[in-house]
Amino acid sequence: MKVIVDFCITPLNVEASLTPYIAECQIIIAGMGLSHQLHAYGTNIEGEWETVMEAVKRCHVRLHEMGAPRLSSQLKIATRSDREQTMADKVERVQVFIAEQAK
Repeated sequence: MKVIVDFCITPLNVEASLTPYIAECQIIIAGMGLSHQLHAYGTNIEGEWETVMEAVKRCHVRLHEMGAPRLSSQLKIATRSDREQTMADKVERVQVFIAEQAK
């Protein structure tokens, strides 16, 4: 089953900058061949359910290995059974709608 998720992982009780942790998760996700888009408060990821969930797990495991004693994650999950839809499709649809309304 294809899935699109919005994943936000927050290491707790670590230094102020979370950049090294977020970068490590980006490397993990990319290394698994998943389509993804980093944004200001998380990462959108699309792919097969099992692969995406494995990426989330690997991020948790790796950040603990990096010394983060606690992690808090938020995960929003979207699936469709009527047709395939990508992250790009969703964004494009809104952009087209806005352009049409401006006419």
